[in-house]
Amino acid sequence: MSSSSTSSSCDGGGNPSPPAAAGVAGAAAAGAAGAAAAWPRRQCRDVFWLVVFLLHLLVFGAALALFGLNRFRQADRFNIGRYANLTAEPWGTPAGSPDPAPAPPPPSVYRSEDPSVPASELTETYWKFYGAAGGVGAALAWAWLAAAAWRKDGGKVVMRTAVHSLTAYLAVVSVLCFWGKHFFWGVALAVGAALHFLYVMSVLDRFPFTMLVLQKAVRMVWELPDVMRIAYAFVLVMLCWMALWSFGVSGIVAFGIPNGGQWWLLLIFSVSLFWTGAVLSNTVHVIVSGMVFLVLIHGGPAAATMPPKPLLKSLQYAVTTSFGSICYGSLFTAAIRTLRWEIRGIRSKIGSNECLLCCIDFLFHIVETLVRFFNKYAYVQIAVNGQSFNRSARDAWELFQSTGIEALVAYDCSGAILLMSTILGGLITGTCTGVWTYFNQSDKAIMVGSTSMLMGMILVGLTVVVVESAVTSIYICYAEDPLLIQRWDPEFFEQLSEALHERLQYRSARARQILNGRLDHLPHTSSI
Repeated sequence: MSSSSTSSSCDGGGNPSPPAAAGVAGAAAAGAAGAAAAWPRRQCRDVFWLVVFLLHLLVFGAALALFGLNRFRQADRFNIGRYANLTAEPWGTPAGSPDPAPAPPPPSVYRSEDPSVPASELTETYWKFYGAAGGVGAALAWAWLAAAAWRKDGGKVVMRTAVHSLTAYLAVVSVLCFWGKHFFWGVALAVGAALHFLYVMSVLDRFPFTMLVLQKAVRMVWELPDVMRIAYAFVLVMLCWMALWSFGVSGIVAFGIPNGGQWWLLLIFSVSLFWTGAVLSNTVHVIVSGMVFLVLIHGGPAAATMPPKPLLKSLQYAVTTSFGSICYGSLFTAAIRTLRWEIRGIRSKIGSNECLLCCIDFLFHIVETLVRFFNKYAYVQIAVNGQSFNRSARDAWELFQSTGIEALVAYDCSGAILLMSTILGGLITGTCTGVWTYFNQSDKAIMVGSTSMLMGMILVGLTVVVVESAVTSIYICYAEDPLLIQRWDPEFFEQLSEALHERLQYRSARARQILNGRLDHLPHTSSI
């Protein structure tokens, strides 16, 4: 099955033919023709990034095993302390002393510059905390998907929980940090709570439409219980990698590295975990998008034209030919998307401040250029066409621009709402683990809690992406051929069409207002 290109094609007489209708008709015909026509052979895309990701797993996996084993049941088993202590002062010699230093102690009693780190701390001292974080994160992930996708009104539950709970929870955790005398983290979380509150207030008028889209996406997932099982399976896969990751990180936390070396190592390994989690999450994205696209094209999961074993084929393509594209897109998409949401929220509330509007517009155009090549809608095109990531992202964005659907996509806040759910899950995981650590190893509570928060966010994100995939697939199908949505849900089709008409009118009126305002500031010249 293949999807149409985003630009119109021309027949022999030079007359443009609509690509969407041709692509949909071709896909339906392929499904009816048989398995061979429905599942064409695909080429591997973005192989370089696939190799980079696999090498990253090998290198970081070996490093994690080394750090974990170094302090597992024995302090400094591999004598790594001598490398970490190169910049530390000699043992027992005060600064500036002319006397030579005595021989350093054996590795088993290696002393860090940080006096709060006892030499007896081992990997297993902290591994149990990370084990609890994995358990809490997995439980929250499964509970979130069960509450959202196993109920027809799950969209309301998701939205109300994310909007009403995140600001309050950030404020509570900020107070806990101040109480524990961690002022930097207290200020950071308080600022986060304030920014979240301001963002919610700036997009409050968009929530009714967002609620509608989330409700329909949850309904789509509710009709496909197999994709939820895929998400549960990927949570288990992620837990297996986290077992190794937490083993190595526990060894780092137990290992007193001077000059803030622990935090730098934790940052590096956290970036590695984030990329790995994003790859698994976007793999689920591609699988679910492929399934949703097939359901909408063929008119339902039980349609006679549905190709055989669609879920297994989507899984096969996602972990083989399209895996390199997934690895590539996972590096950049999340950061660019979050930045775009924030800039859009600020831009919509600036008003008539021309100077500030000019600065924000400059940033906005830079981000929009990046979004053209890095957006989450690329994963639907990857699932359907098997193209490279950049080409898929460009085709999806050009499709939205040419049909005007981009105005509707920009108005929708479902992605931000789902991100709030992911952050809330991470905060709950980090708080539970951090509080337990505080009563056992109080000086490491922030270190363990912050890394546990990342684990929770990744695990919850693996289930949240199921609903997000349904949202992106609905928009792509509506842009390709609105009749697909009309056949699936006529009432939703009418609501989407009405919302699109209103947004295009709003943009047109705003553009005229800005143009008239700029013309008014031009100097008046006499006509000749």
